[in-house]
Amino acid sequence: MSLRQFQTISQQVFRCYSTRATASRRILWPVIELSQSQRQNLKFCTVLLPVSCAAADSVCLPQYSTAAAIDMSANGDYKNAASLYEFTVKDTHGNEVSLDKYKGRVVLVVNIASKCGLTQNNYAKLTELKEKFGERGLTILNFPCNQFNSQMPEADGEAMVCHLRDSKADIGEIFARVDVNGDNAAPVYKYLKAKQTGTLGSGIKWNFTKFLVNKEGIPINRYAPTTDPMDIAKDIEKIL
Repeated sequence: MSLRQFQTISQQVFRCYSTRATASRRILWPVIELSQSQRQNLKFCTVLLPVSCAAADSVCLPQYSTAAAIDMSANGDYKNAASLYEFTVKDTHGNEVSLDKYKGRVVLVVNIASKCGLTQNNYAKLTELKEKFGERGLTILNFPCNQFNSQMPEADGEAMVCHLRDSKADIGEIFARVDVNGDNAAPVYKYLKAKQTGTLGSGIKWNFTKFLVNKEGIPINRYAPTTDPMDIAKDIEKIL
């Protein structure tokens, strides 16, 4: 990211937040407020914090939340992005992933949730899609989202891995939890919504909204949360 881009962003007050997990909720605690001179010299700010594991076997595994990471990529200018490949996201363990690693593959992007009435069918059918088309060039990018009735309570990291393992959901790539609507929506979702608007506006209506992206990184279709993943199979096969 260029200094000029960062200075523009730095007009806002940045805070790093630590996350403390409790039995019933997650609480954000402000820990740092950066001065103007500190912001000008800052290149990256991340707080890695232990959170409790939601594994069904009640064994607590070490893990970390990346909720306090400041995005320092070029993701801010989503309107000028030529393709999905220009975005960088974080995986569930907090590692940066450039989406250009999926060049030449067909991509299905899904916002997933664990407590939704659509979860069981979508987990099963996304797993089936991956098994059917994975070796032929399909990659499923899954973004956990807790914006809809708090139906994705699992934290990033091992808690998410444990949940998907216990749900027998072998659904593809898993990224850090994101917002998909509002000012804090992930830039990649702002881009997807701009390219493929919904029936009643561009906002994501619910969990398991799906975007189909061709091998050139261009979103070519959008599917409602209630669309069965296997009903997308014919569209996927056309562009493999």
